Amino acid sequence: MKRVYNEIINEELYSETMDNGLEVYYLRKKGFVNKYAILGVDFGSVDLEFLPIGENERIRVSDGIAHFLEHKMFEQPDETNAFDKFSAFGASANAFTGFNMTAYLFSATDNFYESLEHLIDYVQTPYYTDKNVNKEKGIIAQEIKMYNDDPEWNVYMNCLKAMYSDHHVNIDIAGSVESIQEINPEELYKCYRTFYNPSNMKLFIVGDLDPDQIIKSVKASNKKDLMVEKNIKRFMPKEPDKINKKEIEEEFKVSMPMFYIGYKDIVDKTKPEDVLRKEIVSDILYDIIFSESGDLYNQLYEQGLVMGNLNGGYLAQKDYSYALVSGSSKDPRRLKSVVDDYILDLRQKGIDKSEFEINKKKKIGGFLKSFDSISYVAHNLLSYSFRGINFLDYLEVLKSIELEEIDARLREFFKEDMSVISIVSPKKDN
Repeated sequence: MKRVYNEIINEELYSETMDNGLEVYYLRKKGFVNKYAILGVDFGSVDLEFLPIGENERIRVSDGIAHFLEHKMFEQPDETNAFDKFSAFGASANAFTGFNMTAYLFSATDNFYESLEHLIDYVQTPYYTDKNVNKEKGIIAQEIKMYNDDPEWNVYMNCLKAMYSDHHVNIDIAGSVESIQEINPEELYKCYRTFYNPSNMKLFIVGDLDPDQIIKSVKASNKKDLMVEKNIKRFMPKEPDKINKKEIEEEFKVSMPMFYIGYKDIVDKTKPEDVLRKEIVSDILYDIIFSESGDLYNQLYEQGLVMGNLNGGYLAQKDYSYALVSGSSKDPRRLKSVVDDYILDLRQKGIDKSEFEINKKKKIGGFLKSFDSISYVAHNLLSYSFRGINFLDYLEVLKSIELEEIDARLREFFKEDMSVISIVSPKKDN
């Protein structure tokens, strides 16, 4: 494997690309007992329109199909479940589907290489029949209904729907009870052949392991005959540079109103290094504004407008980005008004230099400490890699950020006309 040493963070990353296009990465963590592997597919719930490999016409697949496909990967042709073998190896396994990727993972202290071979083998072994697909529809329908009854999930999704009118990020990851009824084995196989081709996948491993043995295990289980197609053609509706709705409110059985404030961002950077810099600047600015040790939080607390913590952050993907602030408040609209006024005043005054330095140092410390968590490192290496960014470059860019960049970002972001609010309020008695 090729070895690259990052002296700034004292970490070494190994990499090798298999003959069928699968990229394999290994971050050595000497002395760590636990080991972690995550196999990612550059295929998420937003990837609904694409040109299937080997075909000439684009298709629009059913909402929720990426999540459905992930569920079905665990059922093997011999009727066994992939989780059972992980348990036999003493490994803890899981999987998830997000808006932009699907991932299969496990952690283990023993039998790591056996678990690694199993991970690669089962993800490269699709098995869809009318019978098992129809059975899964009932299971996932129950999961969707559970989320439909969850106020925290609904207040979050409604915030995305308020910001985005056309982008598929406004569609629930699992789809709807109605949309999953349209899913069939043929549609699943088209998605699998297109997106689960090895050149659209990456494997990240973190722990104290032998690089040569990693490659040996990968080669032992990696299917060389799988189709390689790097240039998958995806299609996304053109999203306007404005919000969709100013406010969405729903009633649920909650004791206190819940809210999400969303700030829609304009995607204007394409080079990975520029995208990373913009993200870090936005992160620092977010922390300065919404930190619980900051002036805004103190104002909200003193006025009795915030109950507990403010949560959220800035998120950036290839074709959309936004910031979210969430919490509970007796008067979410009044809270947002105070936030709007505070940001407007801050924009006029500018960011305090000492405040900037404090938050920058906090972020540097947090980044370095994060390398104690092998799962956190593996997930970030994977997600940043799918955006063309090396997560190990984060600290070098972070250290180079200047106050002037934060002030400039404040002048263009967190603007009231690009903000929305989603509220879940207590259900009124009939």
